[in-house]
Amino acid sequence: MTYIEVPNSVQEFMNTITKLCGDEHAGWAENFNAAFANTLTTTVKKQKDGSTFLLTGDIPAMWLRDSTAQVRPYLVIAKEDPELTEMICGLVQRQFFYIMIDPYANAFNEEPNHAGHQTDHTEMNPWIWERKYEIDSLCYPVQLAYLLYKNTGCKKQFDENFVAGVKKILTVFTTEQEHQHSPYTFERETTRLEDTLPNEGRGSKVGKTGMTWSGFRPSDDACRYGYLVPSNMFAVVCLGYIEEIFTSVLSDAEIVNQAAALKKEIDAGIQKYGKTDNQRGESVYAYEVDGLGNASIMDDSNIPNLLSAPYLGYTVVEDEAYQKTRQTILSKENPYFYEGKYAKGIGSSHTPENYIWPIALAMEGMTTSDKAEKERILNSLVENDGGTHLMHEGFDVNDPRKYTREWFSWANMMFCELVMDYFDIRVER
Repeated sequence: MTYIEVPNSVQEFMNTITKLCGDEHAGWAENFNAAFANTLTTTVKKQKDGSTFLLTGDIPAMWLRDSTAQVRPYLVIAKEDPELTEMICGLVQRQFFYIMIDPYANAFNEEPNHAGHQTDHTEMNPWIWERKYEIDSLCYPVQLAYLLYKNTGCKKQFDENFVAGVKKILTVFTTEQEHQHSPYTFERETTRLEDTLPNEGRGSKVGKTGMTWSGFRPSDDACRYGYLVPSNMFAVVCLGYIEEIFTSVLSDAEIVNQAAALKKEIDAGIQKYGKTDNQRGESVYAYEVDGLGNASIMDDSNIPNLLSAPYLGYTVVEDEAYQKTRQTILSKENPYFYEGKYAKGIGSSHTPENYIWPIALAMEGMTTSDKAEKERILNSLVENDGGTHLMHEGFDVNDPRKYTREWFSWANMMFCELVMDYFDIRVER
């Protein structure tokens, strides 16, 4: 790994957090220090070309989504640490290197070694670990490139590959507004239906809405309906980033105009087709819709989800539609909301029943202005870490000693970001 030990800037920040936690929240500090250091010392791999490869944790591949979330909290330190800025810049460059290989793939190998799901029925190549098309896989690298610029002033990531990658992203988003014309199909020989798409790999039928289609959720589970509303929200935000980048940093009116038009169409689609009524007859955002009248009331732990809309920058916490949606998905009306002896929160179809995710708990904390609620959630995360001082994928609300994934860097960093948020330390956006 690139980092044998944590840089001085990171250690100093960890010391600052420890002091802020004090004796009252010493457990937060212990877990924060373990998790914050863990990502640097176990997942970061500098490449010969200067780019950065990031392991997701206990799977030897790099996810475009996870890798962004894994380094996001470091942006507050990168302002004063050029080496950290360079590492994150290298990650953006690696992400766009992968997007140029295939914008429909979600996870990649460090080398073209044929590792991963090479037997899937889709256009695989030796670089690709998995080729599940997810909108968020294209949003996260844009978000990281933008946030790196906003927080450090770094522009090195806006190179020729970035420009070419953005053009590919715009093409894919536009193509998937009318999925029937898409070249993408995906099938896997499996008994787990969430890992494959029906209809000869094209997914369930959809009508035209202005939104852009996604085959899979950020959980890597198949969408039931093709328009994943929170991912479309994320696309709207990132298309705004593209507009700003190609106006203020780079100069390309064609890209600006294409991004602006797409943003307007997708957002209009969300507002017209992306809502449904909950059990109380209130208008709330649906998790997925198909443009043919079907909608799902639920939320999943993985980000982007409906819970994360203000965190992503799509709306504000105080927005009435968001608040009604939030109340709905943090209730039994959401089939993946679980409450047990030790904890309550949102789980996922990706993990067993009654398992909730630290990622979702952290997001719940970062999308409330109530400090007492943030404190409750942080206490719950520390108390339910299975005695490891690290976060996991999911844990049993009735027995936190039962959890999935021993080593999951994304969850670790979401916990760290909530601790920072509690002390009003946030990434600029």
